[in-house]
Amino acid sequence: MPDRAPQPVDRQLPTDEARDLISLVRDIAQREIAPKAAEEEDAGQFPREVFTLLSRTGLLGLPYDSEHGGADQPYEVYLQVLEELAAARLTVGLGVSVHTLASYALATYGSKQQQVEHLPAMLGGGLLGAYCLSEPSSGSDAASLRTRAIRDGDEWVITGTKAWITHGGVADFYTVMARTGEDGPRGITAFLVPADADGVSAAAPEKKMGMKGSPTAQVHFDGVRVPDARRIGDEGQGFAIALSALDSGRLGIAACAIGVAQAALDEAVGYATGRQQFGRPIADFQGLRFMLADMATQIEAGRALYLAAARLRDAGRPFAKQAAMAKLHCTDTAMKVTTDAVQVLGGYGYTADFPAERYMREAKVLQIVEGTNQIQRMVIARHLAGPETR
Repeated sequence: MPDRAPQPVDRQLPTDEARDLISLVRDIAQREIAPKAAEEEDAGQFPREVFTLLSRTGLLGLPYDSEHGGADQPYEVYLQVLEELAAARLTVGLGVSVHTLASYALATYGSKQQQVEHLPAMLGGGLLGAYCLSEPSSGSDAASLRTRAIRDGDEWVITGTKAWITHGGVADFYTVMARTGEDGPRGITAFLVPADADGVSAAAPEKKMGMKGSPTAQVHFDGVRVPDARRIGDEGQGFAIALSALDSGRLGIAACAIGVAQAALDEAVGYATGRQQFGRPIADFQGLRFMLADMATQIEAGRALYLAAARLRDAGRPFAKQAAMAKLHCTDTAMKVTTDAVQVLGGYGYTADFPAERYMREAKVLQIVEGTNQIQRMVIARHLAGPETR
């Protein structure tokens, strides 16, 4: 029904290389991702071949050092790539963000020897990662995790269950936070665990309202032995590593949210300009025109917010507060914009014949993952007013 093709986002990019990169991503999105998105999401089909393609073209290691298989791209550029991928299919955009998150600990805190040994395969060798912090009884209160790693000579024995793991059961490696010492944040250590290690298994994927093509599952570690050479950072440093990773990961979620919102706006504009009622396009009616204007304004504001935070990160300046703000605003915007897109389409918006309902279902999870939006408000408030008194 839409007779107006969406226009590509007019992006401010720092280099010609970045502009070429966005053109490549748009081509892959249009040819390889978007045409299959609705069918594969409905079938719950994980697009592993797409991630293989992204790895082969260098898109799974964009913000990391080229010395180890990355692409030396600033976060300002990497996040706009995520946005383009998420607009085509959130399973792919969020999957790239999660892989980047899973690679962060080793790329940032690993030893030189660890980086040389593992990063090339992680960033450009076809591997896919997952990040294991949450557990069935510790989500927002991540410092209370119970998965334990006990030292046995030159090895560690890891036992416990991680929950809500994106790529659980399909990942090739897991970045795992496990307790090696006292209760609380100081007793947690990070490990790089291969998915094929003895004792690693995944439960059946969760049955979700959206992102059905992206497996989310519990991952069990039953006496898994890993050498001390796979410990990342110092003993007891794992929680600090986890929080540092999440600051960057939240920017990835923000960019994905704006991608979904932009896709929903494009769908709404296309429908409103093509749908005739009372002898004219429904886009002529002020009520709808104002809805579209508000949707577009919130998207632009969200994009500006996540890019401002990314530029702080790229400059080596503190950005945790801005990352929380971006995650909060962009994901709330995605929920509002996708809901409004369904409203613009009316009855058609409630059917699976149009993607608006899928965008709305997918947007909801973005308000939850990598720190709920209530947690983001707590983070922002602590930066403003200091920690809570007890």
